[in-house]
Amino acid sequence: IPEPGDAERDVNVNETFHEQTDDELSKSELKQIEADDQAIQTILLGLPEDIYAAVDSYETAQEIWLRVQQMMKGSDIGI
Repeated sequence: IPEPGDAERDVNVNETFHEQTDDELSKSELKQIEADDQAIQTILLGLPEDIYAAVDSYETAQEIWLRVQQMMKGSDIGI
């Protein structure tokens, strides 16, 4: 176990990534992003407040929908 101040210890560094600008994306990628954004809004608009709060941080419509399905299992709406 490394000790604080140990010059030989490994330092964990978070991964970084480059978010592409619209100019760097293809037309197909831009259309997919727009479609996903619309799907996310459609899903979120119909959710009860507690479920909305639980899935609001997810980034794709698929992630949100899968989590909503999981949370709504056994409810009377039959997802």
